[in-house]
Amino acid sequence: MKLLSAIKKDMEFNANLYNLLEVLKEIAIAQYRILEKKVKKFDDIYAALDSIQAMFKISESKHPILNTADKQPGIIALTSDAGLLGGLNMSVMSQAIKEGERVKGKLYIIGEKGEMYAKESGLPYVTFKGVSDETKVAQAQELRDYIFKEALNGRIGELKIVYPQALSIVSQQVKIQQLIPFASLSATAIRKKETVVPASVILESPVDDIVEYCTYLLLGYNFLQVFNMARLAELSARFIHLESSKTKIEQLNKDLRLQYFRQRHELVDKNMRELFAARLAFK
Repeated sequence: MKLLSAIKKDMEFNANLYNLLEVLKEIAIAQYRILEKKVKKFDDIYAALDSIQAMFKISESKHPILNTADKQPGIIALTSDAGLLGGLNMSVMSQAIKEGERVKGKLYIIGEKGEMYAKESGLPYVTFKGVSDETKVAQAQELRDYIFKEALNGRIGELKIVYPQALSIVSQQVKIQQLIPFASLSATAIRKKETVVPASVILESPVDDIVEYCTYLLLGYNFLQVFNMARLAELSARFIHLESSKTKIEQLNKDLRLQYFRQRHELVDKNMRELFAARLAFK
């Protein structure tokens, strides 16, 4: 049984830890709100690319980026090296490994923590360092160049990316998005902007070059967009984890207070009994 002094010290420590978690939670909320306002979804780019597909008959192109049959699929898994994320990284890697096993693909892991799960999967994989706010633009360009070269050289065919997406400050989901070949835009984007196909188009460049350039641009845009979405999910997961930790500390401190007052009352009762017994013995 703990001494009263030890219980009181634990209660003071938990109170300080609770206050620290509250500060960290408020920081996570503030960062989430700021980034949420900065992140923009440019759905018009998909409408534009869909128009290009229709005008130039890209579907008839023989470019290797569009013809992914008989090539090993690639799956990019975006994880975070930050802490206080709960099971977010595990959820992303579970989906990526499941998809990789289904198509017998190659994993491209972003973040060192994701590598731990990839080692156990038995799938071939390549790792990249985790994304940081200061270098995410450069990292998106670096990843785009690497993946684009892999696709041009025929080392990967169909490419998907698995990443966390924040639905709100209190919920996230793991999303799988196809990057190569270019997936047709959603019905929502089509309704926003109707595709107008001219009767004839004069091309100054071969269709394959247009396909290559559009894919190159789209990859860079998608990687930066996904990095921002994953960062929002990271802040959301951190908020939930901190809130859960606060609840556990509250319950722990409640139990400690009950233990503290119970032992204190027992000690007071014991002292009173001993004092009463001593007075009787003295008489």
